[in-house]
Amino acid sequence: MTAASSIKSATTVASLVALVDRGVECARLDQVLADARTGASAAVVLRGEAGVGKSALLEHLLTHAAGCQVVRAAGVESEMELPFAALHQLCLPFLDELGRLPGPQRDALGTALGRATGPAPDRFLVGVAVLSLLSDNAETQPLVCLVDDAHWLDRASAQVLGFVARRLAAESVVLIFAARASVDTPDFAGLPELTIGPLLDSDARAVLESAIPGKLDESVRDRILAEAHGNPLALLELARAWTPMALAGGFGLPDNASVSDKVEEIFRRQLTPLPDDSRRLLLVAAAEPVGDPALILAAAARFGISAEAAEPATASGLIDIGTKVRFRHPLARSVVYREAPLSLRRAVHGALAAVTDPKVDPDRRAWHLAASASGPDEGIAAELERSATRARARGGLAAAAAFLERAVALTDDPARRAERALVAAQASFQAGAFDAVERLLATAEAYPLDESQGARAGLLRGHLALVLNYGSDGARLLLQAARRLERFDLVLARRAYLTAWGAAVIAGYLGEAGLLLEICRAVRALPPPQADAHPLDLVLDGLALLTTDGRAVATPALQRAAKAVAEMPVEDVLRWGWLAGAPSAATWDPDGVSAVNVRQAQLLRDAGALAELPLHLNALGGVYALNGDFEGASLLIAESDRVAAATGSQVPPFAEVTLRARQGREPEASALIEAAIKQAVAAGQGGAAMSAQFAAAVLYNGLARYERAASAASQVIAKALDPWNYVFVLPELVEAAARAGDIELARDALERLAETTQPVGTDYALGIEARSRALVSEGVTAERLYREAVDRLSRTDVRPELARAHLLYGEWLRREGRRVDARDQLRIAHDMFLAIGMEAFGERTRRELLATGERVRKRSVETQDQLTPQETQIARLASDGHTNPEIGAQLFLSRRTVEWHLRKVFDKLDVRSRRELPEALRRATRTASR
Repeated sequence: MTAASSIKSATTVASLVALVDRGVECARLDQVLADARTGASAAVVLRGEAGVGKSALLEHLLTHAAGCQVVRAAGVESEMELPFAALHQLCLPFLDELGRLPGPQRDALGTALGRATGPAPDRFLVGVAVLSLLSDNAETQPLVCLVDDAHWLDRASAQVLGFVARRLAAESVVLIFAARASVDTPDFAGLPELTIGPLLDSDARAVLESAIPGKLDESVRDRILAEAHGNPLALLELARAWTPMALAGGFGLPDNASVSDKVEEIFRRQLTPLPDDSRRLLLVAAAEPVGDPALILAAAARFGISAEAAEPATASGLIDIGTKVRFRHPLARSVVYREAPLSLRRAVHGALAAVTDPKVDPDRRAWHLAASASGPDEGIAAELERSATRARARGGLAAAAAFLERAVALTDDPARRAERALVAAQASFQAGAFDAVERLLATAEAYPLDESQGARAGLLRGHLALVLNYGSDGARLLLQAARRLERFDLVLARRAYLTAWGAAVIAGYLGEAGLLLEICRAVRALPPPQADAHPLDLVLDGLALLTTDGRAVATPALQRAAKAVAEMPVEDVLRWGWLAGAPSAATWDPDGVSAVNVRQAQLLRDAGALAELPLHLNALGGVYALNGDFEGASLLIAESDRVAAATGSQVPPFAEVTLRARQGREPEASALIEAAIKQAVAAGQGGAAMSAQFAAAVLYNGLARYERAASAASQVIAKALDPWNYVFVLPELVEAAARAGDIELARDALERLAETTQPVGTDYALGIEARSRALVSEGVTAERLYREAVDRLSRTDVRPELARAHLLYGEWLRREGRRVDARDQLRIAHDMFLAIGMEAFGERTRRELLATGERVRKRSVETQDQLTPQETQIARLASDGHTNPEIGAQLFLSRRTVEWHLRKVFDKLDVRSRRELPEALRRATRTASR
């Protein structure tokens, strides 16, 4: 039997026996293929330990994919830091078709895959481009994408493929990921999983007996079965490792070895008898994960190894050399590499670096050079820094951090090593590699740091503490760093103070008592900013004044800051922009908050800084909910959720809590509020807990449960450490207390409210104050205030607050015995609440109308013929004349998915063409508002 036929035979046996007791799994995957042939798409994560049969199930899919196209990719451990490496494997067959993609998608994907140069690609556009590429290639035949060892995918590829998997609908595209159960894969969170467990004892026995010729001693068989723990690969490899004679003598692996350790030991036994040249050739292949035979043979030739050395290696079954060089199992690659002496591994990497074209693949060459170095090497360290710059430009933050960390290891000069460690730590922080941050900071601090470096290290530690727990630990560390930075970098010190302020506000009442005031007093003691001060300096000074001196003093500074941040430089937006909307919020300016977050969200998209995008989308969604655009808020929340899922970020549901409270659907809203408070308290986020209590006050005022509304609002005020934390709940407390009969509490809250609204003087602020003051007034004074509130709020975009002014005015008129006048105000409020979608306030208004003697049919607020938020967005864009590819590019969907959604829209709205959409949408809106 030839080596090739031996390998084929072994592979066939392995595939067959590994699928014993896998009938359920095979049936599930067969159904996925069947559905794909009818036009459906699917994504499935096969989850199991090494050797349990995931790869065999992928082979099953391959052999049963008749009539389908199949493309394959695999994660490689040594390529985990190279951005988009796995994506390049998967898209390689289709790269000649990039020209068919829309320009922005083509440029983003081309840059990501190294086929074009340009700025860091928008990760969303890369995802949409891959979705479009796969969808277009599935038009004639279903496309099946098999991704093995997904736990070893580089992070950039994993994010993009997770993004694509969540957006599959009607493309006839199947994505199957195989990943180890013991390895976390956050980018695939939420995808359907198929768990591959160990074999049953009877099936494990059948696998073992099928692989061993002749009679097997029962005690030896039982020992093997016990140690294999039902792992098919362990059974096969253990059986193949010994002859029947050896098996009769007993099983010699240590009892405490894990399954993976046992399998590795088997590969070592297969590796040992090979000739030295064959072992060295295997090492070259193990060190070069691309699997390019020409490159591997060229590197081997530098050791005088001929191509004939491949024959014993292939005959051993460890490796297969064809158009690609493949190891039979990832563990085989690991064993080959780890078993080689360190000096030989370095020599192999040096040979690979020598045959790698520095113009075509400079980063891989730098990687091999670094692995070949036996000691510090400034030239290689500098090359790694250049690779880090290229990786960062392509959106590969993790790769940049890895290159920089290796550069640190190759740096001899203590001062330069410490500086590089700080830079690498900052890059690792941005990449989310927090363990590496700690390690690199320890490296930097092992050397004498000057005052500037020590302060920068402290600032980074503060940032790390902030993102890990959002508590007062981060605020205190940031304050300490800011004080140290004052002596030599006042600009950076101010940024540190600003971040410390935000950290203290997030921690709120669950943080360190008095810390926020301490931060603000330290800021007030700084030299005042110059006339042409940076926008962030104005933000910092305004927020500090707000705490130390109150609204009246702080308002001019905050209003000036709000104007300045509108044109803040991009680099500052990306690093420090999360508090840029605070001055607008503090001065009762929702339009300003909206403008800031719209601009910053787009800048974050353009820069590929998706981790922070959900925060801005949440802020924007909250403004939309405040203004009564619940549909727009829902779309932003959905986008935020999609981005958070793609990046693995966890963002408190600020906007969703606000939206649900205003919608007034009690079961849904109260459950979300309760969960949000519980989550915030567990995380030490006092500010988030108070935001949820504020939402509860809104909800219960709408439901006319005034005691509960007053209780929720009072909790916010009692726990607030700063006016920033409670000002917006004051109108809710005035209304709840007044309606509950606690006039003293209502008046106290009103006076606090006036302290914040009078200095601002906007129609929104003064309208809210007039409405609140009317609640504790009588006679002509009350009526004048109600009319003032309606007049002022009608000049703003805050429709829900205007509707509530009409409601309160109508309620007052009815209690004054003026039923006819009351009906006019209440009808306006009722119509507005229904049009906006505020069910609780709408029902409260309906009951008031009934009390005036008017008959009102009870109606609930409905969506536009039950269109989902995404369907509504697609329908709007289509009615505006956008093509399906344009809609897909904007919403990060494939063209075929847009077509699928539009068919559903047409059915729900009972239309036959796009020309009918505008009128159908208007008709649906009118129906919902009646």
